[in-house]
Amino acid sequence: MTAPTTRRLTVAQALVEFLAHQYTERDGVRHRLIAATWGIFGHGNVAGLGQALLESQPAGYERGAAPDSPGMPYLQGRNEQAMVHAAVGYARQSDRLSAQAVTTSIGPGATNLVTGAALATVNRLPVLLLPGDTFATRPAEPVLQQLEVPYAGDISVNDALRPVSRYFDRVTRPEALIPAALQAMRVLADPVETGAVTLALPQDVQAEAFDWPEEFFADRVWHVTRPQPDAGALAEAVHAIRSAERPLLVAGGGVHHAEAEEALRVFAEATGIPVASTQAGKGSLRYDHPADVGGIGHTGTATADALAREADLIIGVGTRYTDFTTASATLFARPGVRFVNLNIASFDSHKLGALSLIADARAGLEALTRELGGHRVEKAYEEAYGAAKAEWEVLVDAAYQTGAEDARPSQTQLLGLLDATVGDDDVIINAAGSLPGDLHKLWRARSRRQYHLEYGYSCMGYEIPAAIGVRMAAPDRPVWSLVGDGTYLMMPTEIVTAVQEGININVVLIQNHGYASIGGLSEETGAERFGTAYRFRAKDGTYTGEPLPVDLAANAASLGMDVIRAATVAELRSALAAARASDRPTCVYVETETADTVPGAPAAQAWWDVPVAETATREAALLAREEYDRQAAGRRRHL
Repeated sequence: MTAPTTRRLTVAQALVEFLAHQYTERDGVRHRLIAATWGIFGHGNVAGLGQALLESQPAGYERGAAPDSPGMPYLQGRNEQAMVHAAVGYARQSDRLSAQAVTTSIGPGATNLVTGAALATVNRLPVLLLPGDTFATRPAEPVLQQLEVPYAGDISVNDALRPVSRYFDRVTRPEALIPAALQAMRVLADPVETGAVTLALPQDVQAEAFDWPEEFFADRVWHVTRPQPDAGALAEAVHAIRSAERPLLVAGGGVHHAEAEEALRVFAEATGIPVASTQAGKGSLRYDHPADVGGIGHTGTATADALAREADLIIGVGTRYTDFTTASATLFARPGVRFVNLNIASFDSHKLGALSLIADARAGLEALTRELGGHRVEKAYEEAYGAAKAEWEVLVDAAYQTGAEDARPSQTQLLGLLDATVGDDDVIINAAGSLPGDLHKLWRARSRRQYHLEYGYSCMGYEIPAAIGVRMAAPDRPVWSLVGDGTYLMMPTEIVTAVQEGININVVLIQNHGYASIGGLSEETGAERFGTAYRFRAKDGTYTGEPLPVDLAANAASLGMDVIRAATVAELRSALAAARASDRPTCVYVETETADTVPGAPAAQAWWDVPVAETATREAALLAREEYDRQAAGRRRHL
């Protein structure tokens, strides 16, 4: 009998080799599961994973490896959190079928992963985290950057990643890598379970040699299936839809992840049911499709929110129903309103007391269209929401209207100029500040992945590294990272990476001297914009003096970007066109007009619950509390 074939490799070498042979497959198309590994090296991973990645570099690698390329491409990052953001952007653009890994040293490098891990898990997007860890053999304690916990000897700083990871394991023996690595791949490839996956790797174990079974390194395909809806649940859902007079479909991110946009279009055209979208679901239908009524919830359109208040049936497809979507449980106000939730995750499909339809979004929509068999809403309903949609588009036109060419542009005018510049294939990326509200209400999404808003975690600093990840996943699509000054100051570091790798992302850097969105929220809640402006201190100690004399455009240039300054509408129009035509990473810097007289986005169409001080001495807070109590009275639980 022939003995099993083995290979003698270190744990780090074995892990890298294993990852290079993992694939996903959906609808007969294969994708490399871990396409590349980002890394910043320190004493916790330099001699282990660092050495292993050196040995594994594929010849001629530039930005990414083809699915059949041998080895594990390495990408050099500047900030650990930013590397996770880049990997998440890549995974989202890849419809969660391909992901990237991130390795860091122990200590600060590892804990810097926590924010990025939370973002990935909240948004259900796969990323593999490989932080170094302290010695498993404990030859000397404490080692550099080791956290000493008097009551537990097996805790390290990496345990901070447990609550923000969908799977966590610490590989303290070489043999333990095999089951841990297989479990990690299972979770990454599972559309229900996916998120951040962490394998903590003690630095001595990384360098330890072991005789690995050759089978561990064979190509392994993780099949991503399209579960079909249960026949009984499908029949109930069809009955509910047929019985509804004013149904509304809410499209979430699951529509995109399942590549279900065409199935949604067919469903909408067959039934006449209007489609509203969450931040993650925007672009599920083109903006000019007759059934698309725009964003829903606190940052939604008046059309979608009015329909939601009057709907007798809500059909949620691939949505988590966050508080922004439900207007903090005040939006779906019609007495007796019912819910049908089509979702691949049981946890989400049962929300709001819904009739649960557990299935892949594409498979579920196709089944509903088939079983509804020609059912269509009343023509009067279609005409009513069509007229409301047309009225909203007039408001969008007004917000985009630029006026004088030599005037300083407002933020919404900037969006109008960008809308006129981009093509259907461009990708717009944002995550935080005042832009998500304006974009959700106003942006005219033209293709399935054009609108890229990270709003599950709304993490400042996401936009620039995510743009790099998106561009790597879609090298032929122009990518725009929209950032305010507050976000830019949090994390501009990966500009250096874009320059180094020749990834020509476009950064639109908007200077409005502070936290604009939180300033507005502060005013609404009685906190009077306290601590939200980037200004010198005034004599009373508040930050209400002159704006700070910072030059963020010069900073971007110092990191290697081409920078175009735009002071007027005309200059901004020209700058955006030049950036899109450039083959280098380019920053368009613009200071926007913030005066109330400048046309802007319409006000919020629905409430958001941010509790206001119940007692206070200042009038602004007292008035804000009165409004809060009035709005909160509209909350309801859907059971």
